[in-house]
Amino acid sequence: MNSAISILIVDDEKIVRDSLSKWFREDGYTVGSAEDAASALRQMQAKKWDILLLDIKMPGVDGIELQQRIKEIDPNATIIFITAHASVDTAVQALKSGAFDYVTKPVDPDYLSHLISNAVRQRVLANENLKLKEQISEFSKADEIIGESPCMQKVYELIRTVASTDTTVMIRGESGTGKELIARAIHSNSSRRYFPIVPVNCGAMPEGLLESELFGHERGAFTGAQYRRKGKLELADGGTLFLDEVGNIDMKTQMDLLRVIETKQFTRLGGNDVIKVDFRIICATNKDLEKAVAEGSFREDLYYRINVFSIFIPPLRERKGDIPVLANFFVKKYARTMGRQISSISADAMDALVRHDWPGNVRELENAIERAMVVGKPPAIRGEDLPFQLLERRTVPASGSLAAMERTHIAATLEQNHWNISRSAEILQIDRVTLYNKIEKYGLKKP
Repeated sequence: MNSAISILIVDDEKIVRDSLSKWFREDGYTVGSAEDAASALRQMQAKKWDILLLDIKMPGVDGIELQQRIKEIDPNATIIFITAHASVDTAVQALKSGAFDYVTKPVDPDYLSHLISNAVRQRVLANENLKLKEQISEFSKADEIIGESPCMQKVYELIRTVASTDTTVMIRGESGTGKELIARAIHSNSSRRYFPIVPVNCGAMPEGLLESELFGHERGAFTGAQYRRKGKLELADGGTLFLDEVGNIDMKTQMDLLRVIETKQFTRLGGNDVIKVDFRIICATNKDLEKAVAEGSFREDLYYRINVFSIFIPPLRERKGDIPVLANFFVKKYARTMGRQISSISADAMDALVRHDWPGNVRELENAIERAMVVGKPPAIRGEDLPFQLLERRTVPASGSLAAMERTHIAATLEQNHWNISRSAEILQIDRVTLYNKIEKYGLKKP
């Protein structure tokens, strides 16, 4: 792949130009040469050069001054100086002015070849990093939160206000309102966006596992720990740690987490080495943390540490004006991913969507549209394609008992979510184990 890299050699000595040109051509590079600054600048205007080797001492414009002019033409050009008058002052001046490195005459071919290889690797990495940053910036623009209601406009304003800071953020709202999406929006618009955002679902893990997930562990720390494992705290270094359902963390882990927030350092389970970390914390919960603090199930000092800046996401039933916008967004999304020719929603279907209360909020709406896209026929989603429309026509059990109503509601939620246990449990606001127990209790079976 060396042929993709171009090298321009600028030296007033012909033997140097010829020797270097021969070496680099044998290594497969595209090579050009110039005898002075004027010739080099003309070649730069005609062609883009990746790496330039400049003699420091040349008649007229010297290498240091030539470098300044080159940087005006191509700020990303990699420059290596060649000099027969090596000195500390010259080297420092060259490196301070942005040179990659310098070599002295007579030039060692092997050393220079190694130096060029390093410069090529650095340039490739720099180009890949630039492309990655462009992709991340583009992703940040594209991954917008959907909603035009006044309450959502307030949420956007709060995101813009807090994103540019390193302040700890608490996101509140019912299950399915999009708290993680808000967290990602804050991260992607912050100075930490080129580092990862690491999500941790604190409500989905038992006590011991959550501690290992956060802090990592050394080999032999506990039964089954056969290898050293980095925790989420370590992986989030430089970026953002997103603690979802933070209200479910046990008291011991709360104390350990508080210590990390205060000291920015920790040790892995079973380890002694202190690991320093720098990350931002964004938390989310659908619980009443103030009540938990009053009851003694959540540490007051940790509460004040993570509740610095609060954002409340309103439930979908309180912003019904956003339902058509969200629904049409999901139609376009699944039309693209499924390859379906459905591009709109009929009037009766949209009316049904707006009238529904959406206890599962945006997640439930997305699931409903996804199902409708599967069963519906082009060109539009109809009322009968919507899952809750079918469920509403079901007859309520004659007994009218609370258990019968619960069974009907659980069955409806499972069917609506294609028996996805995790999604259904979130919408019902119960854990997976409880849902499995109720499925067994009521004899529910997947169709």
